[in-house]
Amino acid sequence: MSSAIGPMNSTREQRVEEALFRGGALRLTNARYRNTVRSLTQVLVAGDLRSTDLTTKALGIRERKIRARVISQQGGVLAGLEEFAFLLKRHGIQVRPEKQDGDVIRPGETLAQAEGPQRRLLALERVGLNLLQRMSGIATTARCLGERVHQTGSRARVIGTRKTPWGLLDKRALDLGGAGTHRLGLGDAILIKNNHLALVQPIESEAVPLAIERAWKSRRKAAFIEVEVRDRGAARAAAHAFRRLQQQTREEYPCLLLLDNMTPDQVSTVREMLEQESLWDHVLLEASGGISETNIEAYAATGVDAISVGALTHSARALDICLRIS
Repeated sequence: MSSAIGPMNSTREQRVEEALFRGGALRLTNARYRNTVRSLTQVLVAGDLRSTDLTTKALGIRERKIRARVISQQGGVLAGLEEFAFLLKRHGIQVRPEKQDGDVIRPGETLAQAEGPQRRLLALERVGLNLLQRMSGIATTARCLGERVHQTGSRARVIGTRKTPWGLLDKRALDLGGAGTHRLGLGDAILIKNNHLALVQPIESEAVPLAIERAWKSRRKAAFIEVEVRDRGAARAAAHAFRRLQQQTREEYPCLLLLDNMTPDQVSTVREMLEQESLWDHVLLEASGGISETNIEAYAATGVDAISVGALTHSARALDICLRIS
C-alpha cells in the first residue's frame, strides 16, 4: 500500500506530550515508584542507622521527642517533599507538610514540620535533605529552562534524559518542574542509538532504515520509536523510512529523530530538508547534546519539537533547604 496517509489527527505538541511526558505515573500510590523510593532510601540511610552516632552519644542526646522545621533558604520549585515525608514516616517521624510538590517557594518559607525521637531525626536529617535539595534543584532548573524556551516564542519542550543517578526520583523531579521525562526505563520505548546502528551496519545512513524496519515490528510495545542521527544524510534516510512505514500501515505513530550534537545551524538545515521533501509531518525532532543555559534559546529557534538536556539530572544543582530544630 503506497498511498499517503491523511493529515495527522493530533498536533505536534500533542504527540510530543504523549510520547515524552510520562511522569504522571510517578506517584507514591504507584507500586513501582513507591518500591523505587523505598529501595533507594533504604540504601542511603542504612549506614547512618546501623552505626553509632558518636556526636549524639558524646553529647548525651537521648530519644526524647523534638520538633523541627524544614525551611527553604532559596527560591525555586519544590520537589521531593512526598518522598521526604515517606522516608521519615517509615522510621517513626511524624511529618506535616505546609507546602506541596510543584509549589513555587521563596526564601524563609516553612515547607514542613517534623516531630519524633531526636536521635532518629538527626540520623535521618542528611538523607532527607539530600532528597529535597536534589529533587527541588532539578525541578527548579527544569522550570527555568522551560520558561526561557517559551519566552522565545518557540513551542519546543524541554525534556530530560536517562542520565539519572537517582533513576525515577530524578524523573519525578523533571515532571514537577514541567519538563518531559523521555523514557522511564529501557522497557518504555525504542531508542536506536549510534551503538545500536553500528551493530546493524557500519555505514550509519544505511543502518538507519534497516534498524527502523526491524524496530517497527515491535512498535505496539513501545510508546515511540526514535533513532539517533548525526548528520543530514542519516536524518533524511530515517525520515523516509518512517514515512514509508506509516504509509504502509496507514497509522499515526510517534516517530522521532534525535539530532545528536548538531549545531543550531545544522538542525535548521535538517528541518528545511524535511519540509522540502514532505517528510516534516511524519517525524518529530529532538535536539540533544551539549545543550545548556547558554545556548538553549538558539536551539529553540530552530523549530525542533523537543530539547533534551542531560545536565538537568547528571549535574543537578541542589536547592538550599535546611532543617531547624525548634
